[in-house]
Amino acid sequence: MSDALIVLAALAAIAAGLQAWRHLHYPSFWLAIGFPLTAASVRASWRRVALGCNLTKKRQRWWFTTVPGAIASTGLVKVRRRFQRVAVDTKPFMWLPLPTRHGWRVTLHTLEGQTPGDYADAAERLAHSWGVHVVRVSSPRPGRVVLMATMRDPLVKVNELPPSPDLLKVTVGRLETGQPWTIDFRTVPHWLNAGATQSGKSNLANALIVGLAPQPVALVGFDLKGGVEFTPYAPRLSALATSRIESVSLLADLVALMIDRMGLCRQASARNIWQLPPALRPVPVVVLVDELAELYLMADKSEKDEIAKTSTALLRVAQLGRAFGIYLFCCGQRIGSDLGPGVTALRAQCSGRICHRVNDPETATMTLGDLDPAALASARAIAAETPGVAIVAGQDGQWYRARSFYVSEQTAEQAAAAHAHLAPSWDEITAHLPESITA
Repeated sequence: MSDALIVLAALAAIAAGLQAWRHLHYPSFWLAIGFPLTAASVRASWRRVALGCNLTKKRQRWWFTTVPGAIASTGLVKVRRRFQRVAVDTKPFMWLPLPTRHGWRVTLHTLEGQTPGDYADAAERLAHSWGVHVVRVSSPRPGRVVLMATMRDPLVKVNELPPSPDLLKVTVGRLETGQPWTIDFRTVPHWLNAGATQSGKSNLANALIVGLAPQPVALVGFDLKGGVEFTPYAPRLSALATSRIESVSLLADLVALMIDRMGLCRQASARNIWQLPPALRPVPVVVLVDELAELYLMADKSEKDEIAKTSTALLRVAQLGRAFGIYLFCCGQRIGSDLGPGVTALRAQCSGRICHRVNDPETATMTLGDLDPAALASARAIAAETPGVAIVAGQDGQWYRARSFYVSEQTAEQAAAAHAHLAPSWDEITAHLPESITA
């Protein structure tokens, strides 16, 4: 009896030690214990899982089969084995799974007639079969499919990461892969950020302001809520428009600034401002637009010309601004095609897309619908109790679930005030523009 108690005590001590190891340093526990067991289970269950998810194909194979023979005098049926061709369910070939930070990934060889879409359609069934949080599907080359499994949701708690030291690059959160979520205006110049109230849209703008405030860039704001969103950050803003009339004037300045920089690049035989010598290179301008729909809404026909000017100028900045150091970050609760063709044209120029939880399917479709139907479905599944979670598309052409760090308004205000001396005056930026252009 004492020996049994000793064995039980030893097993309890081992279990407690493993649990403590898992709690104190999960990455090493996952690589040493969790992943080998998971990999063996995945490989052992792949035939059953593939068959249950309709990922197998019938193929003719030579196989030993059991066929009935003669009936013996005892009444028993004699059977014999026969080597013949039969139809066999063949599973896709699976390489060895490889560990990732939050799960594992494995490469498959597709069978004849299969496409990556077949595996994407079965992704939810695969996740339930293996008991993981989610399975993402990608295809690095024809005939190969990579399944990326995430064991647990890495976006439940997002800890702030160190800021990026690169110009016009801001770390705003974390991707579902565990990698930093960065907004790099040099790589993706224009962004569209949609989200309902309390979805995390404004928090993302706060994180962007905190990241850009210490950088040598000019920040320009369009806040048609009467300035209640961006006015607290005015010390770091070079210009701020709080009405449509002010927006028309400020957009005219941006277009004039863009034309002036065109001439500067042409004289220096440069394709963009980054090919200019540092002494001649103008300051980059990041344009922050809050409540984009307010620029397009029309109460009566008297506003038609004003909206047309606004729409045309904003579209020109989106089409030509990248080469001349003018970048857009447009936010809105409601972004739909019913706002007019100007919004649709602007959407086409914004290759960076961020969709938080939205109240209507049209906004999600407008933001992500032309990229990937699976991204659209994931955006509609964002829960209200997970503010800051969004579907992001941009940097590498793929889409990801992501979550931004929590940045309070007080933190953003403090960053704006602390770096107010870095804000170039808008009068200084536009002082050398010809009057005929700014008129």
